[in-house]
Amino acid sequence: MKLLVTGSSGLIGSEVVSDFCREGWKVHGVDNNMRADFFGPQGDTRWNLARLQQENPGFCHHEVDIRDRTRIAELLQALRPDAIVHAAAQPSHDLAASRPFDDFDVNAGGTLNLLEAARQACPESPFVHLSTNKVYGDAPNELPLKEHATRWDYAEAVDHDGIPETFRIDRSKHSVFGASKVAADVMVQEYGRYFAMPTCCLRGGCLTGPNHSGVELHGFLSYLIKCNLEGRTYRIYGYRGKQVRDNIHSHDVVQFIRRVIATPRPGEVYNLGGGRENSISILEAFALISEISGQAMQYEYVDQNRQGDHICYISNLNKVKAHFPGWGITRNLRQTFEEIHRSWVTRRLVS
Repeated sequence: MKLLVTGSSGLIGSEVVSDFCREGWKVHGVDNNMRADFFGPQGDTRWNLARLQQENPGFCHHEVDIRDRTRIAELLQALRPDAIVHAAAQPSHDLAASRPFDDFDVNAGGTLNLLEAARQACPESPFVHLSTNKVYGDAPNELPLKEHATRWDYAEAVDHDGIPETFRIDRSKHSVFGASKVAADVMVQEYGRYFAMPTCCLRGGCLTGPNHSGVELHGFLSYLIKCNLEGRTYRIYGYRGKQVRDNIHSHDVVQFIRRVIATPRPGEVYNLGGGRENSISILEAFALISEISGQAMQYEYVDQNRQGDHICYISNLNKVKAHFPGWGITRNLRQTFEEIHRSWVTRRLVS
């Protein structure tokens, strides 16, 4: 079996590569280290590519930009993969506002390039797209909320399990990044519904794990833990540091992807996050990493939230569990924090 993974040197892409290689798949990765262009040396993923090539003899790397329509089409025709996992993206709210063409060309244009190339070369192959909860814009902020000592939470019992897939994605502020991801998300759905291709959108909460090159503009937990380890000052942007995210370990994301590839549903959408049990605020994250590392968190508060940012976002996993009852969260928050902390310690020692 043959798998194509875009963004293969990134957090989710690299976890997909390793997992499927272990299962005996021939895995082809597409990555041109655009993260280093977006975020500078701190975002560089070459270290992860080197790790993948060393650990996975069944892995083949392709230095291709997904914006290059001709090369993408040629690659898909040559490979005709049995499945595609599209994890490449420009992932930052703030960066998108300063580089809107790059953001849209990567997120929307790149996705369309892959979809059409897949339709021409291997329309029967499952196509899993890593979308984002930012497709909902700031509409989740309209839900009634209540403020606690360390976090915001939903005020109404009906919202306790979080945001479902039926929540609206228009008539809200998304950020430029969120808008480009909406375009990609809807196009992936359309190729499933219009062309009957086995496509799927995974609207991720905070996807995290030890192989993340976290930076201030993207990679919440990874960057926060790195700041603690290095004694850097972490900036909180608005909401008194009580904004909540649900976090899911990259391992659990990949196990869900495996199930989607095995039994795809054309044009399907899933909210994929850690759910309520793996939700945490910035202030709570400070306390947990300080407990693990023994180092106090250095931070400063900026009394201005990021545009389109969520105050409280928890992924409703009811549909995910109904469609795939064998899947569940296996990494809790403390395990995830400890793995990320160990990873940053190791990277500092070898750098």
